[in-house]
Amino acid sequence: MNVMAISSSPRGGGQSKTEIMLAALVKGMRETGATVQEVFLRNHTVHYCTGCYTCWTRTPGVCQLKDDMTRKLFPMFLESDLVVYASPLYHFTMNACMKAFIERTLPMVQPFLVDKGGRTSHPLRTKPPASVMLSVAGFPEISVFQHLSSHVRFLFGKGLLGEIYRPAAELLSNPAFKRTVAEILDATAQAGRELIETSAIKPETMARITQTICDTETLRMLGDLMWKTCIAEGVTTKEFQAKGMVPRPDSIASFLAVMKIGFNPKKAADTQAVLQFTFTGTVEGSCHLVIDKGKIETHTGAAPKPDLTITAPFETWMDVITKKADGAQLFVDQKYLAEGNLELLMNMAKLFGS
Repeated sequence: MNVMAISSSPRGGGQSKTEIMLAALVKGMRETGATVQEVFLRNHTVHYCTGCYTCWTRTPGVCQLKDDMTRKLFPMFLESDLVVYASPLYHFTMNACMKAFIERTLPMVQPFLVDKGGRTSHPLRTKPPASVMLSVAGFPEISVFQHLSSHVRFLFGKGLLGEIYRPAAELLSNPAFKRTVAEILDATAQAGRELIETSAIKPETMARITQTICDTETLRMLGDLMWKTCIAEGVTTKEFQAKGMVPRPDSIASFLAVMKIGFNPKKAADTQAVLQFTFTGTVEGSCHLVIDKGKIETHTGAAPKPDLTITAPFETWMDVITKKADGAQLFVDQKYLAEGNLELLMNMAKLFGS
């Protein structure tokens, strides 16, 4: 089977969550013996359809626009058995780049009017390849794809073999969710194998693809912290990721959330300890972390018998965890207090290094 896998993501350099998912799907397809040609529309010139209808009249089946679509992509499209349309969700539908590509397949149909299941349509000049829609969104609810799904089902009809939608996709590149993400990508590869072998995706495979990565409340909190940090530091999200920046907590709840996602279970495999934090200043109160051989629990309030107690102005400790200040030097300068097992203090960067 010849497959054309099209990405309309404008992001390159490993930043595209659309292409993280697409790469897994393509991997599964190739493992089943399919020949897959990947197309990244950001690297091609595809002009918008001008509605001139030259492809219907003067040069039937051939667009008058001389660009990559006419010269290369449309012929590749016609020679494919299956086309994967992979687009990030923009304003609850496919982005403009993908829409432009689809509109430029107009030479595939003829201008005449026919009845098609009770609605007026155009007869085909050439049978189109089967279709798969893949999309990702930052929002955590699967329902954000309902308008896109309605559109592609109407557009492709019986030729639509499958729809793959991944909410909360910004977490796909977050190392804190590495294990869950690996399972999602494994399921996406399985979907690729199933599409080639059976022209469908099993419900249980889709359930694995759409499984929850993080609860909605935590995702919203972390998302807001990231945006606030980007605004305060004057950086883009791409720069935020490239610099390995940490969202700056602004409450005890958000501090606990950041500590939990930053926890490194492998480095903490042999650690059993209770870490307590008592904050003063802009945010006041206590909280504690319970580490038990690679697992972590977070709690508000004081712990009965902490192994290490850190007492610090809230903003001072936020400077430490966001890498704006050297925690060891601040301790020497007595900017905060640490009581108990100081070896745990020295290992903080290792235990929360993800």
